[in-house]
Amino acid sequence: MRITIEVNVAAPIEDVWKAWTSSADIQQWNAASEDWHCPSAKIDLSPGGKFSYRMEAKDGSMGFDLEGTFSKVVPYELIEFALEDERQVAVEFAESDASVTVRESFDAESINSAEQQRQGWQAILDRFARHVESKRLS
Repeated sequence: MRITIEVNVAAPIEDVWKAWTSSADIQQWNAASEDWHCPSAKIDLSPGGKFSYRMEAKDGSMGFDLEGTFSKVVPYELIEFALEDERQVAVEFAESDASVTVRESFDAESINSAEQQRQGWQAILDRFARHVESKRLS
């Protein structure tokens, strides 16, 4: 099963791309809720390059590493990668006059329901949009 989510970000494509691909930015937005955070993010954004994002509950009760390998990178347009468990993910960036639509499509896993996965990934994507937009206001 493939799940697709999206968000519109009121910012130029350059700002959206930088926030998606910069370790420092990823650490600021890559969590599904306020009680989680991303204390480390390593990214080699090139075909065959790897990434590793550490996600943890702020109280230290649990955490995990999200890791994968990039298969395709088209700057300002598309990033494709495979997670460690071989699920495929595509992130598309579509610029319009006033915003950028970021659309993620990913293979569902079998542990959590499709709706739980959709909600979790959407929450992270929504935090991403707020992060980019708040940087523009400051």
